[in-house]
Amino acid sequence: MEPFRIHLFVCTQQKPEGVTSCPASGSLAVLGALDREIQARGLNHDMQLTTCGCMGLCDEGPVMVVYPAGVWYRRVQPSDVCEIVATHLGDGKPVDRLIWNDAPAMKAMAVEHGEKFRAAMAAREKAGVLPDRLDQMIRVYMPSRCLLTALELDIFTAVGDGGNAEQIGTKVRANARAAGMLLNALVALGLLSKSGDDYKNTPESARFFVQGSKDNHRNGLLHTANIWHRWSTLTDAVRSGTRVPSSRDDTPEWTRNFIAGMQRNAKDRAPLLVKALGTTGVRRILDLGGGSGVYSIAFARACPDVQCEILDIPEVVPLTAGYVSQAGVSAQVSLRPGDMLEDDFGSGYDIIMLNAICHMFSEEQNRDIFRRAHQALAPNGRLVVQDFILDSEKTGPQQAALFSLNMLVNTDAGASYSEFEYTHWMKAAGFTEVCRINLPGPSSLIVGLVK
Repeated sequence: MEPFRIHLFVCTQQKPEGVTSCPASGSLAVLGALDREIQARGLNHDMQLTTCGCMGLCDEGPVMVVYPAGVWYRRVQPSDVCEIVATHLGDGKPVDRLIWNDAPAMKAMAVEHGEKFRAAMAAREKAGVLPDRLDQMIRVYMPSRCLLTALELDIFTAVGDGGNAEQIGTKVRANARAAGMLLNALVALGLLSKSGDDYKNTPESARFFVQGSKDNHRNGLLHTANIWHRWSTLTDAVRSGTRVPSSRDDTPEWTRNFIAGMQRNAKDRAPLLVKALGTTGVRRILDLGGGSGVYSIAFARACPDVQCEILDIPEVVPLTAGYVSQAGVSAQVSLRPGDMLEDDFGSGYDIIMLNAICHMFSEEQNRDIFRRAHQALAPNGRLVVQDFILDSEKTGPQQAALFSLNMLVNTDAGASYSEFEYTHWMKAAGFTEVCRINLPGPSSLIVGLVK
């Protein structure tokens, strides 16, 4: 059975730098060109484009196979794509100059490749060579740190329409030689291009990292740069059991970047949360630690009758006010400076939200918040916790387990918690019908009802 008239496979098997592979020969560009051309011609419902692993024909890449006819193409380039789509996929006439139909030679090459690969793996195993997976895990910080430094220095904005290392270094107040080394590394990572001595932004870096761009993410990503510095204290934090104080903490700039980072992370998730909870019967919402107000804003936009109140620390509230005003929902979203660990919540709320909050606190602090939230909710009101949810062994999902360490280096007693823990705390506080609602992405909801 063939659900699609044509099925295309393009090899995208990544291999170590310097090793012959289809991606090294341009298969990712071919894949992108194929997808665009198929979409442009309205053929996307008639054929399926699929990536695949190594076919053992690396020296002849990029390699592509078209089924059901089983036509093999080799050394395909983006410039060949229009012809392939029009002639072969459209008219049913394969492009002869790209076809590889020497089956014995193809089989011999694939068999030889497989034998060499297995022999190389056996030799590495015998010699005790560190597996690539572990080596990459250890070194993965390098490109991350390179990009974060570029964001901290605002390199991409300084590059602008182009410039050399000395010009760009002067703009960011950096040494010209060192700036050149960083710029070259950014070229190697595909984040800049270079012609002669001049550097330019790629379309991707210009869109996401340049100040003034509509989709600029730099300000939010600076929070990630701050977190990187905290993670460098992990060894000491594990030894001491809590975060190591830093002069970088709790400055106005740190707070601004933190709120921008939370806004960046949550803006796509907020409508999903509103849809999952619904607005029927919801009139009053208390948003604890609401930050940028992104979730309250989403509720206000979804229902004109909803009134939201955001409780956050005094340093954050002016920033929240800016986001709420920009969203045009100031009439529905009020702000209250305070401390959720100490202040009275009030009463009569239909929903109390804790979005990405509980991981900042200890078990005892969360239990107390849940108890006071139960008292502040109206009958049939709901407490909603959105967070990373660990499994019963606390060893996964991976992102939740790693985020628990993020809380170790950033808070006094925070952590990621399991579904069992959240459920137990809610029931102990008096909530009934506690349930989990999974959302797309890394975090989920735990919801408890007041009877």
